[in-house]
Amino acid sequence: MTTATTRAGTTPPEPPRIAPPEPARTTPSACVGATPPEPDRTPPPSAPARRRGFRLVLPLALGILALPLLAAAHHARPEPYGDRFALHARVDDAASASVRTTGRGTVEAYGTVSGRKQWTYAREGRRPLVLLSAPGHAVTLWDDGLVTDTARGGVRWHRAVPGLGTPQAHGGAGALRPLDGGARMLAVITPHRIAAYRTADGDLRWTLPAREDCAFDPARTARRGHTLLVAQPCRDRATAWTAQLVAVDDLGRVTPRRTPLGNDLPGAPEPPARPAAHAKTAP
Repeated sequence: MTTATTRAGTTPPEPPRIAPPEPARTTPSACVGATPPEPDRTPPPSAPARRRGFRLVLPLALGILALPLLAAAHHARPEPYGDRFALHARVDDAASASVRTTGRGTVEAYGTVSGRKQWTYAREGRRPLVLLSAPGHAVTLWDDGLVTDTARGGVRWHRAVPGLGTPQAHGGAGALRPLDGGARMLAVITPHRIAAYRTADGDLRWTLPAREDCAFDPARTARRGHTLLVAQPCRDRATAWTAQLVAVDDLGRVTPRRTPLGNDLPGAPEPPARPAAHAKTAP
């Protein structure tokens, strides 16, 4: 029997150390039936609310600060045609008024019952030459050839007479004549032309030039029923007197078998039929 012996003073060798096996690592995706995580879809952070509020308030503040400047610019802007209209007393539209021109170059309206001044109208640097007062209208011919219609609420319209230029070039000659009983149509008579306007809106309805070598005389007119007779003297004294007289009405020159256009506003009812014109004038 053999017995293992060791030498005195020697240490027996240690057995080798073996590391224990590591456990198997698993991931969620490796698990059967596991669902992979969704990507992060959170939007990036927006601008601070304080900055957004500043961007909204800034235009509003600038607009409020600009209002006084806009108002001042509006008041500083000159009125069209140099108009200067002042309303002195508010009155009923049906109330009658007396209209007249003054030496100061203004048109003024006064109540016929109360005598109070209702309104004043002037044009800067201009002078009224002729005034026609009709129910609801105050039509004025000015020294620059402009025709205006004024009412209690202000100036309704401005119109330049075709081919008139400055009335002073014709010696200031010019006349305003109503062409019907209600002053729905107005004739502006100058030496070279007659122009007819619808007083409701100032629409130019027709014009009639004077005959060659002849001229209208605005101061020599007469009314005969629905017809306005206007003198048209000619240079040639041998011209027949029938050629020196023109008959017009609200539809234009009165001639046999004429087919004029109407003057009513669009959509207005048909006017009553008028008697046929039998006036005979030279062409």
